Amino acid sequence: MSQHLQGRSVGRGVLTLILTALAAAMIGHSDGAVNSRRFNIGGVLHSNQTRHFFSKTLLRINFDGESVAEETTLYEVMVTMRGSPITTALLVCDSLITKGVYAVVIAGSPGESVTTAAVSYTTGFFHIPVICTSSRDSAFSDKNIHVSFLRTVPPYSHQADVWLALLKHLKYRQAILIHSSDSDGRALHTRFQNLARGGEEDTGIKVASVVEFRPGSESFVKELTAVRDQLVKVILVYASREDAETIFHDADYLNMTDGDFVWIVTEQALDSALVPIGTLGLQLRYAHDVQAHVNDALRVVALALKRLHEDEEFIQEPPMSCDEEDFWGDTGRTLFRMIREQVLTDGKTGRVAFDEHGDRTHAEYSIVNVQERRMLATVGDFLHQTGDAMNLSLNLSSIVWPGGSHAQPRGYSMPTHLRVMTIQETPFVYAEPVTDTQMCLAEDEVLCPFTNISTQETKLMCCWGYCIDLLLELSRINNFSYTLELSPDGQYGEYDYNDEGKKEWSGLIGELTRGVEGVDLVLAPLTINPERSQAIDFSKPFKYHGITILIKRGPKGTALVSILQPFRDTLWLLLLATVHVIALLVWILDHLSPMYKMVGGDTDSLSISESLWFSWAVILNSGLTEGTPRCLSGRVLGIVWAGFAMIMVASYTANLAAFLVLESPISDISGINDARLRNPVENFTFATVKGSAVDMFFRRKTELANMYRVMEAHNYDTADQAIQAVRDGNLHAFIWESSRLEYEASQDCDLVTVGELFGRSGFGVGLRKGSPWSEKITIDILELHERGFMEKLDRSWIWNDHSPCQDLFGEDFSKRLGLKNLEGIFLMVAGGIFTGIVLVFIEILYDRCKNKHGQAAPQNHRRGNNGDQHVAENRPGSKDLPPSSSNISSGHRGSTTSDSKSNNVMRNEYERHTPSDENGEMTSLSPHLSGNQEFFQDVEERLKNSPNIPEEWKTRTALEWFQFYLDTLKMDAAGDSSEAVVILEDFVEFVKESGITDLKDLYPEEMSGKTSDPEIDVGDAEGISYYGERWKFPEKVSSDTSPKYKKTSFEQLPDVVDTL
Repeated sequence: MSQHLQGRSVGRGVLTLILTALAAAMIGHSDGAVNSRRFNIGGVLHSNQTRHFFSKTLLRINFDGESVAEETTLYEVMVTMRGSPITTALLVCDSLITKGVYAVVIAGSPGESVTTAAVSYTTGFFHIPVICTSSRDSAFSDKNIHVSFLRTVPPYSHQADVWLALLKHLKYRQAILIHSSDSDGRALHTRFQNLARGGEEDTGIKVASVVEFRPGSESFVKELTAVRDQLVKVILVYASREDAETIFHDADYLNMTDGDFVWIVTEQALDSALVPIGTLGLQLRYAHDVQAHVNDALRVVALALKRLHEDEEFIQEPPMSCDEEDFWGDTGRTLFRMIREQVLTDGKTGRVAFDEHGDRTHAEYSIVNVQERRMLATVGDFLHQTGDAMNLSLNLSSIVWPGGSHAQPRGYSMPTHLRVMTIQETPFVYAEPVTDTQMCLAEDEVLCPFTNISTQETKLMCCWGYCIDLLLELSRINNFSYTLELSPDGQYGEYDYNDEGKKEWSGLIGELTRGVEGVDLVLAPLTINPERSQAIDFSKPFKYHGITILIKRGPKGTALVSILQPFRDTLWLLLLATVHVIALLVWILDHLSPMYKMVGGDTDSLSISESLWFSWAVILNSGLTEGTPRCLSGRVLGIVWAGFAMIMVASYTANLAAFLVLESPISDISGINDARLRNPVENFTFATVKGSAVDMFFRRKTELANMYRVMEAHNYDTADQAIQAVRDGNLHAFIWESSRLEYEASQDCDLVTVGELFGRSGFGVGLRKGSPWSEKITIDILELHERGFMEKLDRSWIWNDHSPCQDLFGEDFSKRLGLKNLEGIFLMVAGGIFTGIVLVFIEILYDRCKNKHGQAAPQNHRRGNNGDQHVAENRPGSKDLPPSSSNISSGHRGSTTSDSKSNNVMRNEYERHTPSDENGEMTSLSPHLSGNQEFFQDVEERLKNSPNIPEEWKTRTALEWFQFYLDTLKMDAAGDSSEAVVILEDFVEFVKESGITDLKDLYPEEMSGKTSDPEIDVGDAEGISYYGERWKFPEKVSSDTSPKYKKTSFEQLPDVVDTL
């Protein structure tokens, strides 16, 4: 019978070949004499029925007018699978490759993956494309091994796509994955994780835990017990039919098939006889329709060959023997790429397309439900919609859930009592030991036992602080109870790799990763970072922060120095030098200028002291009433100097305001980019806390690798130890989270944070991976932020409005100025007062020494004309009198008391008191002084040369001089006249050196009684009082000795005379 069927099959094959040849000949004849290109397509088929369908389909494709290019014909070359993989490989060499096939189609059963692999290895050596319709192992996706393999069925791992869509449709946010440790199980796990992670914001699917088992295990009780104690109740299973039966058997033993659990399985596990009622599973549509897959495979190959024929001018013939070298690689790769890029929108198995690995995409599935008597009922479909989109439809009302219920389970269990752990960290958690629970009953205090990991002794502690207030609020909102504990090792947690290459965490993170034996929630200043997020779940941050640097505060600049800060030292020195250079230049220009000669020489040029006063007065904006340059060159320089002073004063004022308002203490380093951190030196140490988030940050940043290598050797176990080391000076800089360091700096004025924040992150609530509380806690924290509760905690525990350092370095300092800011100015004023007092005493001492020296001078000492002129020129305050006798005082600068009327009165008074002869000539001095004629001639000569005397007065006699002085004294003694000072100065010098002891000797005998002035009578009591008492000397001094005058002789003169 089999021989008969085989003979019939051969006959049909021959007939097909004849018909194909005739069709090709007809096509060639219709096109003229053009020969048709022959493309052989190999087929490795598992039955004769498949062979017949293969030939029939290929013939139909040749004549459909769409799949085959003109002048080309497709021919089949078929073999039937038999024997071992080696036999199949030899059969491919002898029966297919020798016929020059361009591509090979494999249509076998799903269990013949080994035979498929043999065909793939053989054809892959020559880069002949192979397209399979049945094998679904993930190993065929590896293009390093199966270089030219494609398939019209998806691999088993693609069921993860349907799982993700199903969980999203059922609104399950978390699941537990159980899979085998073979390549298919791990491929499915990886794909599911990548899909869930990549679209987490969209799908919200998280893998709470993963259980990987070895295929063929006899018991799963231990693994399933751990799964049962999880809060998540949605279980995804990938296992073979045999392993699935063991899993379901043990799950039933542990009562895990009731209404609290949700089971979702793959195609293989769905075939198990012990699959629980209520399970949801997947079935690939058209999985067993071999003819549909063969049809789609041949169409894809035909379309690729058509494109190859159209795109390539020269197509190299495929190899004709397995003994040949690989010379068809380029053409084979090109054909493989063209097959992979084909898309059938009207395929028999749906939309046919391939990914970069040659695997089928857009495969369609049916969602089935295990119901009573383990009957499989289709309750949904996963179908291609439009474009690349797939659509899941599900009839929820027809689903029977585990336990026979029609109500969808929640998929998780919410515990009402949580085990919470924290860590002692100022100001977030304070803790102190107590001896009795009654000592920790305040509203904001919670008992937090501490267990010593070495001795296993438990100490009763009482906790309060920022995190405790947050825990109390979360407990009130969600109505859960809790047990609070302190971390046994006092560490946040760091990881290390065990013997199996897996991460093992210590500290708080380790407690969360221990599953049911660990804690449910960690509420502490736990920084969110990538390493920790892989091990645990985090809520949204309850406080945002960054990383900063804590150092010991450097010496603060004194207030006296603060007023000098606007300018650098070099600028101050340059400014002082400029002031004196300008003063010198003004003096030189004023001294060299011919202006004073041009105007008649009535004024003197500026002295050097006046030039200094002018320069300082301009820069200090003190105002000028005298001592300004009068020459054009000096005034031009003065204008430029005033402009310079205006700019300098404005710059200083603006900078001074900034320095006084924004004054900050001197710091050793500027921030994370400081050269001493980036390029560490031996005498500068910096550190952080071992295994902390900051430590992980530096370990993760390659650009900070140099810093990390140095600081790793100095890291501390806790932040408290590091902060104390900074206080003690054992550590120069502590790098830590800004919240803690800013708090410490606000409490200890010797500490300060420097630099800008970097590595910004936040503190989050830590939960177990896949905890159902994660979403709820996150929502609660966001609501607490919105209603200001978190800001209230910041003010209560971190910002601290009553900081002891606020008055010195707080916000108030930057807004209002006080004595601390400007005490330097007051000290400067006090210094000026003290300097003035010292200088006045120095002047008094100098004056006394000068008077003593003057009394000791010889009586016959005479000053020559040059000497007298020199003294007059250098006498302080001396001024030139005007050349006109009619207005004696008008030439004195600064004069306020003389006018023309007073000058006329003075002249009349002089003429009335001066004796004259009958011709009107002024008479000489009294004859009592005739013995001193030579002396008076000398005095007259010297007075005539005095620069302070008008020219017209230089012909007067000594008596006339005296009368002029006397009249001036009478007229100006009551006022503050600079003229009186100048004139009386010469008069006193005259009296001192003349040897006159009685002023009456200056008058002639006829004037000894009464003067011509009725108000001045030298004979009566008043006259005696005026001329006798006031001007009387105690004794006559001989001409051969120096005159001795007592001060009392001049005490009754005006003060201005006495000071001379």
